[in-house]
Amino acid sequence: MNILVINAGSSSLKYQLLDPDTGKLLAKGLCERIGIDGKFTYKPQISGKTGKDAADVSMPTHAEAIQAVLDALVDRENGVIGSMKEIGAVGHRVVHGGEAFNKSVLITDEVLKAIEDCIPLAPLHNPANLTGIRACQSVCPGVPNVAVFDTAFHQTMPPKAYMYALPYEYYEKDKVRRYGFHGTSHKYVAGRAAAMLGKKIEDVKLISCHLGNGSSVTAVDGGKSVDTSMGFTPLAGVPMGTRSGDLDAGILQYLMNKYGLNIDEMLNILNKKSGVQGVSGVSSDFRDLTEAFQKGNARAGLAVDLFNYGVRKLIGAYAAAMGGVDAIIFTAGVGENSAAQRMDIASGLEFMGVKMDPEANKARGKEAVISAADSPVKVLLIPTNEELMIAMDTAAIVKG
Repeated sequence: MNILVINAGSSSLKYQLLDPDTGKLLAKGLCERIGIDGKFTYKPQISGKTGKDAADVSMPTHAEAIQAVLDALVDRENGVIGSMKEIGAVGHRVVHGGEAFNKSVLITDEVLKAIEDCIPLAPLHNPANLTGIRACQSVCPGVPNVAVFDTAFHQTMPPKAYMYALPYEYYEKDKVRRYGFHGTSHKYVAGRAAAMLGKKIEDVKLISCHLGNGSSVTAVDGGKSVDTSMGFTPLAGVPMGTRSGDLDAGILQYLMNKYGLNIDEMLNILNKKSGVQGVSGVSSDFRDLTEAFQKGNARAGLAVDLFNYGVRKLIGAYAAAMGGVDAIIFTAGVGENSAAQRMDIASGLEFMGVKMDPEANKARGKEAVISAADSPVKVLLIPTNEELMIAMDTAAIVKG
């Protein structure tokens, strides 16, 4: 069964066609500038097939974008499937499911209403996700659609991990709590980690470090998320590319009063002008920071140190929360590719049984054990594959 995976934004749409049983990627691409002038990219993953790169395609709405995707997939010369009958279902990335969803679900009218109810929790993302779902329902009548939520994996957290120390009525009436994000990624790499360790997922304690422009760390005990660094929004946790991460809320009042900022201006600073970019004054890209530091920019080095230190602290905290850890996972852009940052984060964790192998740690972008053979706690490099996880969840639901 082939699964079409859709990640819809307000004016864009990413897609992949995968076979979840084999993990084979058949095609991928991007629809951009939907509602403007329409740019369509199609990249077939089969030898001899020709793709398109930012071709002009009229896309007044997401429905035309979906139709362009389907037309490309079944194109007589460069398509990767013979007909629409070879697409078993469509899996949609949905950012926020609130407390309503602790797993992926077949999309019904009731599910659509519940996703709508979560719009106040993700006002930028859930409306776009809904648009993508409705476009697929319109263009592909009769094809099952499945919602896979970024927040669902973290719904196993206990109240002591997800509650904030605010008046309780804010939770009861307004659902203010820690939700966590990157759940699809953390779920995928946790499953791969158990396989690499040769153990059942129920029998291992893992700390998953999804490190990139957006970063989160999750404690996974027996296959379930028991704590995570992002919170009510993706702004919380470690410093990120442009996001501040955790900070004293009193800072907001101080800066807003001093500089006459309103809350929207303050949140724009915290989300788009802070993190390692704000500290360094150079870039939100860790590669740029490394290069700048090598040229003598101390603030660029400080920004990287601040980030690495924050991740290391969370690893220690989550090991304590779970009463131990069997393996630490590095994934996502920085986690998969920066040997120097992995080494810096892991260094200093020898007290809890982490012993790195400098040579093994040189690996990039492939599954590898990067700790020493005699390290009591294993350190794993696992490239994430959120699209494959979405496809696997979608296929499982449709099959049964």
